Amino acid sequence: MRRRTLLAVAGWLLAALVATGTGLAAVQVIGAGLTGPAGELRSPDEVARALAAATPPPATSGAVPPGGPTPTPGTANAAPTSSAVPPGSPAGTDDSRRLVSTPGGTVLAECAGRQVWLTAWTPAQGYRVGEVERGPDDDAEVTFHGSGGRIEVEVECVAGKPVPSWKSHGDDD
Repeated sequence: MRRRTLLAVAGWLLAALVATGTGLAAVQVIGAGLTGPAGELRSPDEVARALAAATPPPATSGAVPPGGPTPTPGTANAAPTSSAVPPGSPAGTDDSRRLVSTPGGTVLAECAGRQVWLTAWTPAQGYRVGEVERGPDDDAEVTFHGSGGRIEVEVECVAGKPVPSWKSHGDDD
């Protein structure tokens, strides 16, 4: 009887060891796919320099904006606001771009005439990106989903300037 118990315990320990090793190996193989896209965080000065160096694309219907969306891992916003001027850029120097901060994340939008597109979007900590309609179009939208609810950000161009609005909807997750 004692031998049977020892064999059962040894078998259980071996199975637990194999399962743990397999799980750790799987996490190692999956890597960043488990925790989200890997990327570098940028300082406000780096963002301002990148915005200053970028040039808006021509305002042709159906044009695809240069580059693609460049979501980078976000951090929680200090205070939610409906819009903000990009850090380091004096107000009024380039009205065709706008950085929008919301509780769900941050969005960078650009206008060329009446066409708007989202050049970048980053979810805040605890949120993920849902639906994206990046444009170019009459309006562009991104939705952030998180435990705090759903945040819908919409941007339109008025007189060649991005005009953002955002709505918060109850608990989502």
